[in-house]
This record gives sequence, C-alpha cells and structure tokens, in this order.
Amino acid sequence: MLPALPAHLKPQSISAFTAQIKLVLEETFASVCVVGEISSLSNASSGHIYFTLKDKNAQLPSVMWKSTAIKHRYGMKDGMEVVVRGKLTVYPPHGKYQLTVDALYQTGVGQQDLKLQQLKEKLKKLGYFAAERKRPLPRFPRRIALVTSAAGAAIRDMLEIIYRRWPIAEIWVCGVRVQGSGAREEIAAALDRLNQFADVDVILLGRGGGSSEDLAAFNEEVVAHAIFNSKAPVVSAVGHEIDVTIADLVADCRAATPSEAAERATPDRLEWLTNLRTRHERLADLLITKYRAHRQRLDHLLKRRVFQYPLERIRNQERRIDDWDERLQRAMRQRAQLAKSKLAALAAQLESLSPLNVLARGYSLTRTLPGKEVVRSVKQLKAGDAVEIVVSDGLVRADVTEAQR
Repeated sequence: MLPALPAHLKPQSISAFTAQIKLVLEETFASVCVVGEISSLSNASSGHIYFTLKDKNAQLPSVMWKSTAIKHRYGMKDGMEVVVRGKLTVYPPHGKYQLTVDALYQTGVGQQDLKLQQLKEKLKKLGYFAAERKRPLPRFPRRIALVTSAAGAAIRDMLEIIYRRWPIAEIWVCGVRVQGSGAREEIAAALDRLNQFADVDVILLGRGGGSSEDLAAFNEEVVAHAIFNSKAPVVSAVGHEIDVTIADLVADCRAATPSEAAERATPDRLEWLTNLRTRHERLADLLITKYRAHRQRLDHLLKRRVFQYPLERIRNQERRIDDWDERLQRAMRQRAQLAKSKLAALAAQLESLSPLNVLARGYSLTRTLPGKEVVRSVKQLKAGDAVEIVVSDGLVRADVTEAQR
C-alpha cells in the first residue's frame, strides 16, 4: 500500500510543470549557435524539415520550419557538418525539447557543396538536364573538336584513340586551361568560338581525374550555358567515373573518361570494315542464289511449248479466223438467196394485184384534174370538169359534158 501524501507538499499538473520548464528553457536559450552533424534527416510533406544534430557524445532534436527550409532544402544531407543558429523550444505533448533552427551554415567544403546543389537545382528547372533535348552523336563524324588542356594526358589519349578508330576525321584542338583561375572563361569561350563554324560535327570536352577543387571549372554556370547553347553535340568526359560534374549533366553524352569519350564519338574503322566485308559476302551469296533461282525458272519456262513453237497459237487463231470467214460468207450467200426468193414472190404477188393488169383486160381508170382523185361515183363530176382517163397503153384527157346516174 502506498504512503499518504504529506500535508506540506503542493503537487501541480504535468501541463503546468511542463509550462514552467518551457518558460525557463525558452527564455534562457532564446538564441543559441551550435555545431554538429546532421542525421535522421526527414523532409515532411508539409514542407518542414526534421533532423538530429549530434556529435560524439550527445544528440539534439532539431526542426526547421517551412519558411526557413525553403532556403536550405536542397543543400542538406545526412553526415553533413553544419553550424546552426536558433532557439530552444519545448513541445509539451511529448515533454521534449528541440532546437528550432532559424539559419544554417556549412563549414569548409560543405559551403561549396551547398552552392553546387543550388546551381544544379536552378539548371534543372531551366531544362538544362532534360533528356529530350540531348542530341544523338553523328555516326560518321568528319570534323571533331577537342576542348581540353593541350599539355595534359587526356588529349594524348583522345588523339591516339581517334587516329586508331577513325583516321579520316579532321581534328581541331582548342587548348584551354582546365583548372585554376580563368579556366571556366577559357572553356566557355572555346565552345562559343566553335559555334561560329557550322561544319563541326561533335565536340569532346575532357580532362583527367582530380579533386573537387580541380574539377571546379566544370561546375560553373558559364560553362553550363556554353554547353547548352552549343550547335554541335557535346561529349563530356571530366574526371573519372565517380566524378559527375554539371558539365556531364548538361552535355548531350557523358563518358566516364576522355578515352571513352573518344570511343563514343567515333566508329571503329576495323569493325566497320569487317562489317562491310561480311555484308559484301552475304550480298554476293544472295545475288548468286537469286541468279540460280531465276536461271532455273527461266530454263523451265523455255521448255514450255509456247516458247518452242511460238507461232503455233497464232497459226491456230488464223485458221479459226479463216473458218469463221468461210462460214460467214456461206451464211451471207444463203441469206441473200433467201431474200431474193422472197423478193421475187412478193413481186409476183404485187404484179398480180397491179391495176395495170386490170386495164390490160379493157378496163380504164378515171381521175379528176387537177386533183387526180379516182372517180368512183358520178357524184364527183359535173359538166365542164376536166378528167383524165388511164388505159393500158396511155391516158386520155377529156372534159365532162354531162354527168348522169
């Protein structure tokens, strides 16, 4: 059984006690500046950033509200050593204190990394890294421009590989400084100068490996603009495979080393010669096969009767035409004879019905004048009318003196 509460003790609620702690802590540590390593970094959907600052012996929960996080979102990552300025706050529901960060600073190389990340984000929004704008490399370049140090190992490697793989290409060398003061300006100027020539097929921008400080010129905005505005495709080969610069991201093609850039930009002469020989042999075999197949088909066609006796069908058709001509003439003669017979019969019939035959037996035909109407009744005539009397051997004109019924 628990003991009873002593009378002199005056307990208070957890909320009230926490409020006292909150007041003391926030007034005492209203402005602090600490250094530590970022860990457990979390970007909330609300835009706030939650992380922990730690060193070898202690940890400090921290929060950066959205209004501040907008400035630092792309520069923060786990393991980064930073200096932060802010105030200590208490979150009563959990009874925990945390550092509310108002400003964040990086030390040494960290500051350079932050600037680099901010530049990458800016160029990405402008579309410099977009895959759809990257152009394919020409298959058979005629003129290749090298933008690199004229005294470095990179140019020797690239020249050796280009001469070995594609010796017919014309090579232009634009010697520039690739590190140190003035390097970025020389690189950008060389790319802009090459833009004045329309017949440059591809540009190789390269240098050997080095530290981040050595590669700084290839992480500059002016170099990114020059690559982006280049008329010819640009192959970037800066540093070794683990080093990815802004120039690599903007270029149309990225190679891990200058040697690989030279290989990507040029076809292999020996490989193409082998390929052409193989295709030539395949084409010759195909033509011979086609020739033999068509020759066999032609021989088969020549053995057909139509080619051995080419006029046979014509003669047969001529014979058929002659037969039809003979049958047609015979039919025409028969039709003419039949028509002649019918005509004679009709003529005889007409002759038998002719009025001249009647007149030859002593009859005559009387017609009025001048109308020449056949007189069939005495009613058609009167005294004084002129008539015409037709007999078998002629006609008689007369005047009517009297018409009687």
